[in-house]
Amino acid sequence: MARGVESVRRTALGVLGALVLVVGVALLVLPGPGLLLVLAGVVLLARAVPALDRFVAPVRARAMRAAEESVSSGWRIAGSVLVGLFLVAAGVVWGLVPGLPYSGWATGASLIVSGLVLFTLLVWSRRRVQAARGDESDAAD
Repeated sequence: MARGVESVRRTALGVLGALVLVVGVALLVLPGPGLLLVLAGVVLLARAVPALDRFVAPVRARAMRAAEESVSSGWRIAGSVLVGLFLVAAGVVWGLVPGLPYSGWATGASLIVSGLVLFTLLVWSRRRVQAARGDESDAAD
């Protein structure tokens, strides 16, 4: 019985990981946290298929570097905030204006959620960079 449960768990993790990975790859070119979702998908797949564990560290390193670069200057932060505000505003417009292509709250909600995820990731990245700088200055003292 335990073997069957483990098989179901690994299958579910594999399907979920593949889905998250595909969405992450799509978001590499669309607005959204593509690289972080690719990382999440690879981590889930590695739990389902241990042979894939070797891909986690390189993807994690690249995702963390991209998160740090996204908040490396005031201009990048300002640009990201503007993009987030645009996504939220576009989501509201798409939800309220019926004449737009693919109009409706399904499209609007996905745009709003994308904007909110962007804001969340900006705050997370900023805190991560500040914590790393705090650790570096503590080590230098």
